[in-house]
Amino acid sequence: MFKDSLSFTHFRNRLAHQEALPQLILLGIFSGLATGLVILAFRLIIELPLETWLPDNNSENFEGLPLWLRFVLPIAGSIVTFLLLWKLLPATRKVGVVHVLERLSYHQGHLPAKNMLVQFFGAAIAIVSGHSVGREGPAIHLGAACGSLVGQTLKLPNNSLRLLVGCGVAAAISAAFNTPLAGVIFAMEVILMEYTVIGFTPVLVASVTAALLIRVTHGDESIFTIPALQIQSLAEIPFVVLLGIICALLAAGFIRIMILTQKITSVSLGVKLLIAGLLTGTVALWYPQVMGLGYDTLSQVLQGNAGLTLLLGLLLTKWLLTPIVLGLGIPGGLIGPTIYIGAIAGAAFAVLVAHFTGETNSGVGFYAMLGMGAMMGAVLNAPLAALIALLELTGNPNIIFPGMIAIVVASTTVRFFFNQPSIFLTSLKAQGLDYRQEPITQALSRLGVASVMCASHVRCNTRVSCESAIKVLEQRPDWLILEDKKAVPRYILFPADLEYFIDRISERDGFNPNLELDLTEVPAVRKDIAPLPIQATLKEALDKMNLDRLDALYIVHHNDEIAGIITRDLVEHFYTQKINQ
Repeated sequence: MFKDSLSFTHFRNRLAHQEALPQLILLGIFSGLATGLVILAFRLIIELPLETWLPDNNSENFEGLPLWLRFVLPIAGSIVTFLLLWKLLPATRKVGVVHVLERLSYHQGHLPAKNMLVQFFGAAIAIVSGHSVGREGPAIHLGAACGSLVGQTLKLPNNSLRLLVGCGVAAAISAAFNTPLAGVIFAMEVILMEYTVIGFTPVLVASVTAALLIRVTHGDESIFTIPALQIQSLAEIPFVVLLGIICALLAAGFIRIMILTQKITSVSLGVKLLIAGLLTGTVALWYPQVMGLGYDTLSQVLQGNAGLTLLLGLLLTKWLLTPIVLGLGIPGGLIGPTIYIGAIAGAAFAVLVAHFTGETNSGVGFYAMLGMGAMMGAVLNAPLAALIALLELTGNPNIIFPGMIAIVVASTTVRFFFNQPSIFLTSLKAQGLDYRQEPITQALSRLGVASVMCASHVRCNTRVSCESAIKVLEQRPDWLILEDKKAVPRYILFPADLEYFIDRISERDGFNPNLELDLTEVPAVRKDIAPLPIQATLKEALDKMNLDRLDALYIVHHNDEIAGIITRDLVEHFYTQKINQ
């Protein structure tokens, strides 16, 4: 097979090194293509059923449904979701961006295919049945899983697996919103939490590949109908700042409601899902606009075609309903609803400003877009991604200056006044997990053990004749790997110590080629060792050494052959160099 050929082995080993840009770009293309195809299938599995049976063949026309169906549909969706989940293990039910961050932090980016399938069908059921959730969060999980599975299938080193997850995330955002640059920034800012040239380029390639695929199949139109936007006067800056503060309050409340709901453990999964369906169905009797993705409603809001009463009603219901149903376990996303809430808040704010000041200022659509960016930046703690999303969605550079003000005010207020990081990290913390990415951890995670290990070694038994030992030493290895009777590596020995020992006994007693030596008793630098897969990163190597209280590991190929030796000194020398740079 190709993946086991000599050329691909070289390709795979090259990825363990820091300078592997051509290989990473190629993998970025594969990841972007795989993610684009999956997101395309995900969109079709949502849009085709809705276009078939919703009134006027409009995939978002939940408003055209009769009252009884608005009420029943989310409940039915909850029941189907429960049937999908109830026999699965709790670990398999985990989906979404929080699951992606957990797998990156604790499992080196290995995302299971089962969770991906649960996310694919679970989110599709939730959206088709009208639950107040989005498709962008599930798309991120699907993209991350695509990138991870590409790496797992090809048995790539874990340092490149992490980057492939970022490639998949960028491609997913690009395909979901048709915003390739925002996808790249989101992946670097929220998922990988670092900006490097080596990391940026393959992520960018993946995002462009997915965007190209989606534009070929769906065109390059924005998902919203957006009017021309421009701030009319610098006198409106105080209003922009005030909108940022309002969005910060909404974002902090959104995060708090969702976390409190997630902490409800006294109720079974089936009951929680049923409650989510009942709440959504009840709200939909009065405000059917909260059902599904709601992009049609957003387009109307951006055009200024919604009254204040409707805006305030939608703002309150969407802001309360979405975090509750997500916290109860509906496997949907929160990015789309977050944007929805921000746009509604901005539009309502513009209408109120016009009412009290008697001036229309820059228009409802302008403030709706600012609210969209401010809410996204505050909830996700991704200010740069939010700003780039505004720019790409509007195609208008005039949004940058006021957008920066609103987003910075909202993000800063949530982060420092409410002491809340992104909703994803807050959810991880609520589960007793962490997503720490210290500089040294990041540096050690970027390289595979194959880039640092010592490949010069010779395997030999612990008991050898003096003549055999001389022949081994003539090969000039850096380390001797000592094996027990079952050929299991137990120790490593420094060859110079063995050579010195043989010279001493030869001088004393004369050279005896048949003299049997017990290499476990020779005075030497000898270290206990344990195996480590060649896919591992330097961080994994150091963690294993610390856990097993070892100073050396032997690196194992996919075919169980020993590839080399890595010692604590080699790892510490690497990160000492990084500190001094």
